[in-house]
Amino acid sequence: MHENYPHLQLRPPLFYSWDIGIRFELGVDWKNEYHYLNSPYVLGCYKRAITLFEALHVPHEEIFVVMDIHDLKNNRNLKRKLRNFPRYVNKSLLLKLKHEALPYIFPEDDEDGKLITHRFTLQCKTSDFNYIPLLKAICNQDLGLKPRIYYDVYFINSHRKTIFHVYDDRGCDLLATSPATIKDIYEKHNDWILDYDRAKIDKVFNTTL
Repeated sequence: MHENYPHLQLRPPLFYSWDIGIRFELGVDWKNEYHYLNSPYVLGCYKRAITLFEALHVPHEEIFVVMDIHDLKNNRNLKRKLRNFPRYVNKSLLLKLKHEALPYIFPEDDEDGKLITHRFTLQCKTSDFNYIPLLKAICNQDLGLKPRIYYDVYFINSHRKTIFHVYDDRGCDLLATSPATIKDIYEKHNDWILDYDRAKIDKVFNTTL
């Protein structure tokens, strides 16, 4: 990743940390009464997240799945926090899961230095990963729905050189090293782009190609 994204710190919000990217809106027309499983709002979130993921990752491609779990430095219950992850991956691949303990990636929110970021990285094929239920669990995190996952999950495609991150039901970020790499997605799903950032995004794709 560092070769393709020098100086990029992998932390949300990714879109504002890199020059080439798209911020998509997942949840549309939110209403409080839509906080139930299979509501129009929830199904819309799922559909957009899954559609964008599948547009970026074909079954046979190698991808890196990166998960960040934030915790207290002296907390010994890391395995409990990770207990939901095996349901989304072929169990034989869990032996390839790499762990790295990092300084808390949001130091501005940790004046006392009590927090730490545990980064887990798994290299696998898209077909080895149960990405549909995982994406749904990420979207569920702030909706009070189960299953849900509270840690950040990044999908890095080394062939296409993209990074995909669903931050919650509101939206997702897609980064690339070249506008040409994701121009097709920009055009096909243009109406899903977050209007707040549309001018910046349009400028990238309309002036460099």
